[in-house]
Formats: sequence, structure tokens, C-alpha cells
Amino acid sequence: MIRCLIVDDEPLALHILEDYISKIPFLQLVKATTNPIEALTLVQEKLVDLVFLDVQMPELTGIQFLRIANGKAKVILTTAYPQYALEGYELDVIDYLLKPIAFDRFFKSVQKAQGVLQPAAAPAQPDQATQQKQQDLLSDFIFVKTEHKIQKVYLNDILFIEGLKDYISIFTPAERIITLQNMKKMEDALPEKHFIRVHKSYIVSINKIDSIERSRIFIGDKVIPVGDTYREEFFKIVDGKNI
Repeated sequence: MIRCLIVDDEPLALHILEDYISKIPFLQLVKATTNPIEALTLVQEKLVDLVFLDVQMPELTGIQFLRIANGKAKVILTTAYPQYALEGYELDVIDYLLKPIAFDRFFKSVQKAQGVLQPAAAPAQPDQATQQKQQDLLSDFIFVKTEHKIQKVYLNDILFIEGLKDYISIFTPAERIITLQNMKKMEDALPEKHFIRVHKSYIVSINKIDSIERSRIFIGDKVIPVGDTYREEFFKIVDGKNI
């Protein structure tokens, strides 16, 4: 197993990488943290093998982190800023992932890391169920009209969707995308087995739900109410997924 550490100052970005790591058989998550100082301690004590490292952080930048870590763990940079790529590679990072990160790109990156950290190991593949899930969702996308352009949005990046009068907001770990659209049309465009309407103003990705408490859904640091109209159908689906 490759022991992994995620360092990012955005909780939603942590969440998506945690989800990705859980799908890869040869990865083990040791810690996901917004605190780069805590992360450095784990690296210096050699408790992790691979770090998924954000570049723009307030206490310590990813580049500063790399210099202090001095090669004690391999690093994959994760950032929305491509201008740091060259400096990252000069500091011997394994790969450079631009947010929002699609799962297929993430998987290629960790295969590269496996080749470095476990050169004798054959590249591991997701099991059949995971491959089917990837086929159904991770490679699928929609196009939405924003103010100045038509933007591609990968379905697997969507955490939840919020409706506000004549427009909706699509929330991903990296950004909020605003589009002139109504909730019904958006609901019809999304695959039912992965997305569910839980309130007149909310659609959620079932895969991204962290927990449910009474009639509240928790996704990252967002709390989403379950409306009376949608409660029975929502909990029927949740009960069907209980083990």
C-alpha cells in the first residue's frame, strides 16, 4: 500500500481527493488536512509515501513545503494555477494536477506514482464495479451556459446544485458555476442513479454525501435540508444503500 497525505486549505478539495483515493486499491489515506505544518511533521517522520499538495495555502505555500520536505516523500501537486508547474517539476514532483481534477486524470497520476514508489508492482486496476461506475459517471459531462461562455462540467466533480430564482449554482470542489437554468431541466439532464432532488432548491450527488442527520445532508462544510416533498423518496434510496 502507498500511504497518502492530502494537504489543501479548501475542505471541499480535500473531500474529492479522499473520495478518489478510496477507489484505488493500492492507496491508503493516512491524513487529510488543511494544516501544512501538521502535514510537514508527518512527512519528516516518514509516516507517508505520497503527498497530494496544494500550491496556494496561507501559512505555507506548496513550493515552500516542497523545499522544506527535501524529498522525504513523493509529491503530486494539485492546484488551479498552471504557472507553478515548471517550478514544481524542478523540485522533482511526480505530477501536476490542475483543478478541477477528473478521476481518470487522477488515476493516471497515481499509476505514475506507483511506478516510482513500487517499481516491481504491476499497475493495479479498479475492480469491475468501480470500472462500471467510472464508465457511467466519471467520463460523463454536461455543458452549461455561463455569463461569457459555454462551460464543460464533469458529473463526478459536482457536489450539489442550488437553485435560486431564475438561475442555478453548480458547486464543485474547485468552483461555483452559475448558469441561467431551471432546476427541473437540470434534474432531467442528470443520471438518476447518481443525483437526487432533495429539496425544491437542491439536487445532491449521492456519492458525495458525507453524512445524514435527521433531515439534514452534510457534504463537506455544506448543510443541505431535505424537503418534506422529497423526504420519502430520498430515504428510500438511502435505505437501499445501507449494508
